[in-house]
Amino acid sequence: MPLYEHVYLARQDLSTQQVEELTAKLSAVITDAGGKIAKTEYWGLKSLTYRISKNRKAHLTLLNVEAPSSALNEVERQERLSEDVLRYLTIRVEEHEEGPSAMMRKSDRDDRGDRGDRGDRGDRGDRGDRGGRERRPRGDDDAVTAED
Repeated sequence: MPLYEHVYLARQDLSTQQVEELTAKLSAVITDAGGKIAKTEYWGLKSLTYRISKNRKAHLTLLNVEAPSSALNEVERQERLSEDVLRYLTIRVEEHEEGPSAMMRKSDRDDRGDRGDRGDRGDRGDRGDRGGRERRPRGDDDAVTAED
């Protein structure tokens, strides 16, 4: 059976429990169609880059699915009908990722305080002439005054 990663965004005014119920409903559609859910991850309430239907935040959920394409078509149809789902994306993959997804690893790293090590940048030295034209101090213009 084909493998899929399915992510959906739910409205910000839903509670976490309502999002879990929506996930259970979508999972039931997949299992009823002969598929199975390999993993479910709730990524939390995240800020969106731009507003979607007047929402600045959304609940994100990932489903790793092993199911026929007809099951995913039905899930997407249910999501289009639901007013609670803002967006969804389904991608076919060769194999599911083991362990936590990249989004969960990122939040783990943030919790530990790791910000990445840029290493020694060394002595940058004199940056020299910063280019272009010569600059004059302000107020030193050649304007004609009324006394002339």
